[in-house]
Amino acid sequence: MKKIYFAISYVNRKLFDKEIIALTDFFSKKNIELMVFVDVYNFTDNQEKKMMQAAFKEIDSCDVLIAELSTKSIGVGIEIGYAYATKTPVIYLKKNEAAYSTTAAGCSKTTINYTHVKDLLKHIHKAFFK
Repeated sequence: MKKIYFAISYVNRKLFDKEIIALTDFFSKKNIELMVFVDVYNFTDNQEKKMMQAAFKEIDSCDVLIAELSTKSIGVGIEIGYAYATKTPVIYLKKNEAAYSTTAAGCSKTTINYTHVKDLLKHIHKAFFK
C-alpha cells in the first residue's frame, strides 16, 4: 500500500485537524501517503465537473479510501460510492456519538467508531496491520 484517499467534508474539515494530523503522521511512518483531497484541491462554485473528475482520478490512484463521516456529507457519500463501484476498499470512520450511516457502512470493508485520537489510531492500526 502506497496511498490512501481521505474523504472529508470541506465545510467541516477544520473540526478534524487533530485526527488528520495524527493519521498523516501514523501513515507517514509506514511510508504511506494520506492524501486529504480538500487540503490539496480548491475549486470555485462553477467547477463541479472538474472537482469530481479530480476526485475520481485521485481515488483511482489510491489503494484505500478512508471516509470521515462524523458529520454528514453528500460529497463524501459520492466518493464512497465511486470507490465501492471501482472496488477500492472503503473504511468508514465516525465518532461514537455521530449518526450511523447505513449507506456508508454498506459500502465499507470496515467501520471504525472512535472517541478520541488515540482510540482512532488504535483502531486504524488494527484495521491495517492486524
